[in-house]
Amino acid sequence: MIIKNKKAILLGFISSITASVILTTSLHADNAERQDLKTSKLEAYLKFTKIVQIIEEQYVDDINTSDIINNALKGMLSNLDAHSSFMNAKETKELQVQTHGEFGGLGITVGMKDGALTVIAPLEGTPADKAGIKSSDIILKINETATMGMTIDKAVSLMRGKPNTPIELTIVRKGEMKPLKIKIIRDIIEIQSVYAKTIGDDILYMRITSFDQKVVDGLQKSIRENPNRKGYIIDLRNNPGGLLNQAIGTVDMFVDKGAIVSQKGKIPEENLVYNATKANTDTKTPLVVLVNGGSASASEIVSGALQDHKRAVIIGNKTFGKGSVQVVMPISQDEALRLTIARYYLPSGRTIQAVGVTPDVEVSYGEIKKAEEGISIKERDLQKHLESELEKVDGKKETHEDKTNKKLITEEQIYGDSQLKSAIDILKALMISSR
Repeated sequence: MIIKNKKAILLGFISSITASVILTTSLHADNAERQDLKTSKLEAYLKFTKIVQIIEEQYVDDINTSDIINNALKGMLSNLDAHSSFMNAKETKELQVQTHGEFGGLGITVGMKDGALTVIAPLEGTPADKAGIKSSDIILKINETATMGMTIDKAVSLMRGKPNTPIELTIVRKGEMKPLKIKIIRDIIEIQSVYAKTIGDDILYMRITSFDQKVVDGLQKSIRENPNRKGYIIDLRNNPGGLLNQAIGTVDMFVDKGAIVSQKGKIPEENLVYNATKANTDTKTPLVVLVNGGSASASEIVSGALQDHKRAVIIGNKTFGKGSVQVVMPISQDEALRLTIARYYLPSGRTIQAVGVTPDVEVSYGEIKKAEEGISIKERDLQKHLESELEKVDGKKETHEDKTNKKLITEEQIYGDSQLKSAIDILKALMISSR
């Protein structure tokens, strides 16, 4: 027994020595790794300083240190992702004008997709929309300046300008044999964010063009002014996004519990979860949401969250895939840094960034051909024909009925939009099943 105890003591002593050696080795390894990291950082800073000095001394043209550093910062930030950037004094001022003031522009939202400057969406009723710019168009040139390697900030800066001044965009469009040149006249961009129309007696159609600060109020007003509707269609096609709180508020109108969206980044303070609340929530009225490749950012949060909560059926095409969070940080009195600090995640935990939201029912946009009912002239058809002939002679006069019909979606409009037609058909089925 004594021998065994001695063996046990000896083994315990050897184990303690082994553990100490392992712990000491581990600490030495950690210290060595930290020291290597410090050395690596120092070497990188020294390399940068050395190159700046060489450029100052030997570059063919005179260039000062400030310009070298600014250009280096621009390159560094643009290589992180398409939305991070260093903004000099001029660009910082332009951003302030864009967010707080009035400016002339095209009404177009762009992003980088596969390295190309791509139209996310033209905003409804703006010069770009009227000129025929479409979602997924690739902008090859702005006037005579090629966009290859250009930052989004630079592109936006070139496209903005004084109202009533011309600009020409050279675009590549799927299905077109050669690039198209489109001339646009800049204008002050004024956007109505929510349009409401009715379909028949039962359906309320609400189009959100962008998520500005009035979206939730606009949706609530539309619903109040159209009571007793049995189903809603929310159209987010070609909606480039906007304010996060409006996207959250939109989902909160139809979901009463659980997460709406979360954001996760390197800094713990940026890891946030936004939850739904029960107040003033409609969880019963059937809901369908329309999306396409021009639906981005806030639009993807709304459609994705409603999809994850199984609160709406999503119809259309796969969305753009812009799910990152940027903040603007002043680094001097005039300069600023726009940096991606987090990514958005939907309630299920899936990301939007570079992935987008896949609809529950994928439908391509197009016209639906109606079968002819045979050759017959009904009394109302004859009356419409005669009225149209009179309009050719006397000129069209807007009647009270015409004004009212602007808030209605006609059968002709429905059959001209296959995605909307599918949304109506699916919503009617949901309305029947919810009775």
